[in-house]
Amino acid sequence: MRLLLVEDDEKIARFVETGLKSSGFAVDIANTGTKGFDMACDAPYDTLIIDIMLPELDGFSLIQKLRAHKINTPIIVLSARGRVDDRIKGLEAGADDYLTKPFSFSELLARIQALIRRAGNLTEPISLSHGDLSVDLVKRQVKRGEKTIDLQPLEFSLLEYLLRNKERVVSKTMIMEHVWNYNFDPMTNVVEARICRLRDKIDKDHGTKLIHTVRGAGYVLKTNGA
Repeated sequence: MRLLLVEDDEKIARFVETGLKSSGFAVDIANTGTKGFDMACDAPYDTLIIDIMLPELDGFSLIQKLRAHKINTPIIVLSARGRVDDRIKGLEAGADDYLTKPFSFSELLARIQALIRRAGNLTEPISLSHGDLSVDLVKRQVKRGEKTIDLQPLEFSLLEYLLRNKERVVSKTMIMEHVWNYNFDPMTNVVEARICRLRDKIDKDHGTKLIHTVRGAGYVLKTNGA
């Protein structure tokens, strides 16, 4: 999952970025409203986190401008302005949720996950599965049959993305857009390396392989062979 944080307070931005990355998200940061608008229009994000008091373009105006340009990505406002009329203004501008500073990171994470679930298919389950592979999105637990598999946050995010697109081929570019950062170098072999490590954990010692490479196209999670 890939998020955009529009926040001009560097300390808060780094705190949120560190927490989200440790939870398996790819995070891009914009420190002005104008930059946030450009980035939100140029790349696919799963959620936008927007401060209100931003230079160049304030958060309320940014949200209105995004909605006017048909950017329907879920938005959560993260702001020190916690008056009722501010919250109402944010929601009326087009935000989906509003969280005031100071905030608990665990609450921010729960709200982001709720927004992604809502946008992703309305009644998104708390778990994903394919064959004997199951992923608990709340406990962040992965099992193949009865065996629990330990994954690093980035590996978990990669597997989640493959599961959400099971039976569909996803390209290296698509994976990088949703799992890695905005300015990641597409010439590196990091996707191949992570897929290899993930495949080793998921498919090793199993007769039925789930993660397949489609030459010249990308990767697919499916039960039958590539």
